[in-house]
Amino acid sequence: MARAATTSDVFNAVADVHRREILEVLGAGERAVGDIVDDLAIAQPQVSNHLRVLRTVGLVNCRADGRRRLYRLQPEGLRPLRDWVSPFERMINDRLDRIDDYLGELQRRGGGHGT
Repeated sequence: MARAATTSDVFNAVADVHRREILEVLGAGERAVGDIVDDLAIAQPQVSNHLRVLRTVGLVNCRADGRRRLYRLQPEGLRPLRDWVSPFERMINDRLDRIDDYLGELQRRGGGHGT
C-alpha cells in the first residue's frame, strides 16, 4: 500500500533522493535514460522505475525519438509543492523584513559610531 501512495502523490514521489536528482538533471533539459544513468551513476532499471513514478505523478513527460525515449521535466507538476511551500516562504520573508527593519533601526540609533 505504501507503494501506491508513492506513485500517485507528488509529495511522496519527490521524497526519494534519486527522484529529486533525476528532476535536477531534467531541469537542464530533455535527456535519454542512458544519459541520466551516466550522470547519476544509478543502474538503468532503477532510473527507469523512478522515471515511471515521476511520469505517473505528472512531473516528467516522455517522447519517442527513434528507438530512444527522451524525458523532460514538467514544471507545472510541481504546483502542489509550490502551493504548499508558499505560505512558509511568505512567513520567512516577513521575518527577514522585520530583521532588516530592526537592523536599520539599530544603525539609525547608533548614528554611525564605531566606523
